[in-house]
Amino acid sequence: MKLLNQIQEAKKQLQGVVMETPLSENLNLSTEFNARILLKREDLQTVRSYKIRGAYNKISTLSPEEQDQGVICASAGNHAQGVAYSCKLLQIKGKIYMPKTTPKQKIKQVKLFGGSFVEIVLTGDTFDDAYAAALADATKNKMPFIHPFDDIKVIAGQGTVGLEILESYKKPIDYVFVPIGGGGLASGLSEVFRYLSPNTKIIGVEPEGASSMKTSIENGKVTILENIDKFVDGAAVKQVGKMTFDICKKNLSDIILVPEGKVCTTILRLYNEEAMVVEPAGALTISALDFYKEKIKGKTVVCIVSGSNNDIERTAEIKERSLLYEGLMHYFMIQFPQRPGALKEFVNDILGPDDDITYFQFTKKNNREVGPAVVGLELKNKNDIIAIKTKMDNKGFEYKYLNEKQDLFHQLIG
Repeated sequence: MKLLNQIQEAKKQLQGVVMETPLSENLNLSTEFNARILLKREDLQTVRSYKIRGAYNKISTLSPEEQDQGVICASAGNHAQGVAYSCKLLQIKGKIYMPKTTPKQKIKQVKLFGGSFVEIVLTGDTFDDAYAAALADATKNKMPFIHPFDDIKVIAGQGTVGLEILESYKKPIDYVFVPIGGGGLASGLSEVFRYLSPNTKIIGVEPEGASSMKTSIENGKVTILENIDKFVDGAAVKQVGKMTFDICKKNLSDIILVPEGKVCTTILRLYNEEAMVVEPAGALTISALDFYKEKIKGKTVVCIVSGSNNDIERTAEIKERSLLYEGLMHYFMIQFPQRPGALKEFVNDILGPDDDITYFQFTKKNNREVGPAVVGLELKNKNDIIAIKTKMDNKGFEYKYLNEKQDLFHQLIG
């Protein structure tokens, strides 16, 4: 129970610093899944994510000598904001390494939360570049390095989410769905439930394109993924922590992988139906409910909504990924006859009344009989794609279906 004791101590340390976020039932989700679905709203937390919990607990418990040295971290998102805010509250210096590719909005937020106490260093093109530079700086100058997840004090701080859930809901909880990136939140929360609510099943949720914890548990050791999809940036890591791996493999009942497109559908739905703005990692647990819908019928389920630091500039990509996942967006490379009326024939004879051309790229070359056009179609009904392909075949249109040719798709569409 050593870790549980540290989590309980962390809760005292965080009093007056973090917000005790709401645990509220969502009627739409409860009705849809015939269950009681409760949302733990860490998207409403100070700095708009749970990361302040671990960052503040770690930094505030450093010795006075360590605090005088200042702290260093590497992050392109919520951890950076948690560290920055902690430095400002504690009035100690912090140096935050971020990739040069970090969106300006996130850099601005870190500056806002840290004020004059924080120095931002932009280096490298990836998080791994920034992490290596931060670690080298911390070692060289003997400054405390604030790890985003693989640190017992950070894990303890994140675990206070679990204590709050059990304090605010006294009835039995059947399932808790928790997002996993590096595993800090899942480790701390699962340890709380292990001792205080052992009948609750803890379900970890990872993005399909970054299944680092599930892969590691299946392999029986921490495994580094060669390539990951970075879209769910708050939960996309190539390697989980050693501590978090040891805890999660012992405490988690299951790990679900959620396609990134499904996450996008959830983001749009939460905005349209609930007026909730969540980041991709914040939508992971709600997205996972579909994959457990038979098991959770009649049960009480908690979903951790981990953060709301979403960049509005990503909205177009989020919509696109959602439509592709739902089968409502389709891309073709079509060989068009280079004669007047060819496009009109395609629109009149191939498309239905509810089908819309949303992307069209074509350059006419007069010395050829046909020319390739990249065409994007948005449908109202996913089953309509069958009729469109059949009509193109019958009308003699030669085409390549790009949705099934990922390399070509990313080259032409992005």
